[in-house]
Amino acid sequence: MSNQKDLDNFRINTREWLIENCPDSMRKSSDSDEDKCWGGKKWKFTSQDQKLWFERMSDKGWTVPDWPKEYGGGGLTSEEHIILQEELLNINAKPPLESFGIWMLGPALLKYGTEKQKLKHLPDIAKGRIRWAQGYSEPNSGSDLASVMTKCEDKGDFYEINGQKVWTSYADEADWIFALVRTNTDGPKHKGISFILIDMDQPGVSTKPIKLISGKSPFCETFFENARAEKNNLIGELNAGWEIAKYLLTHEREMIGGWGIEMSKPINGIAIKNFGLDKNKKLSDPILRTDIARTEIDGIAFGAKMEDVQESSKSGQSIGSLSSMLKYYGTELNKKRLELLIDSYGYEGLDWDSEDDVARKWLRTKANSIEGGTSEIQLNIISKQILNLPNN
Repeated sequence: MSNQKDLDNFRINTREWLIENCPDSMRKSSDSDEDKCWGGKKWKFTSQDQKLWFERMSDKGWTVPDWPKEYGGGGLTSEEHIILQEELLNINAKPPLESFGIWMLGPALLKYGTEKQKLKHLPDIAKGRIRWAQGYSEPNSGSDLASVMTKCEDKGDFYEINGQKVWTSYADEADWIFALVRTNTDGPKHKGISFILIDMDQPGVSTKPIKLISGKSPFCETFFENARAEKNNLIGELNAGWEIAKYLLTHEREMIGGWGIEMSKPINGIAIKNFGLDKNKKLSDPILRTDIARTEIDGIAFGAKMEDVQESSKSGQSIGSLSSMLKYYGTELNKKRLELLIDSYGYEGLDWDSEDDVARKWLRTKANSIEGGTSEIQLNIISKQILNLPNN
């Protein structure tokens, strides 16, 4: 643990560096996934400022500040990482790199990967060279994830993969995919699952976008037909992938829950613009004003809980079932905020082709209750493992 004087100096130096190096255009929230930097072989920067911001943060290892330096990270302590996040928030800086590799695969590799696997994959994640997709759900294996049936057969020098995944976010833009595969059909179903990394740039892998009610398509079906996976890309032991899968899900649910403290535009300002002020210079619609205040207070409280859980995680404590709580409440809060955003625009909020795309974003939040584990499943986990309620 660093002493307070060192931390104070780190904060001062970090603040000065960020002010000097973060372009003005990178100091506003991203309005859409298309506005974020995802990295990967197919990625094209949307602006010179985005490229510059990414390169500067990448050079310092601050795309993954708390990862060890030997894996492309910044090597920051827990206290330093918190300070960096606070200073980034103070200038409203965009993340320099968004990545399923950072949010999900990276933590799993840090815990379960061999040294060779870490050195091979983690630097590519940190530097944005490879974009990852997640291959978990299947057409008949959604909430019952342990029933996955994508087959992985030992062919001597390599594994052969056959099967289908579904709801694979941005698989059509990804370079590699981390997947759960069936390597044993005998015994309990969760005992025959392995966790493997698959290069998507090969003839045996194809994707098909799934169009959502919002009119956009972040999700895909992914098909494996005699696809090849090298044996050195099996993470952990054969047939022991379920433990890794559960660990990764805690990070995915924490990431999805984080949407509850994000808001691309201040709702109150938009409501005032469309509804005006009363004689006391407050938003003229008292019901909308109350709903906005309540939701923003809930967001602040949720953010404090998120920070508490993240701090526990960084200190080595397992967050376990708390990730289900974060995922459930965060997604409910995100849905409520988008409903309020539509209300704040008035009838213009229902315009399908509005400048801010509010109606589409609102419809997109409906998937929050399903992705990363349905809300019903999360409530069951919370009731049993956090509240210790009986099964009946």
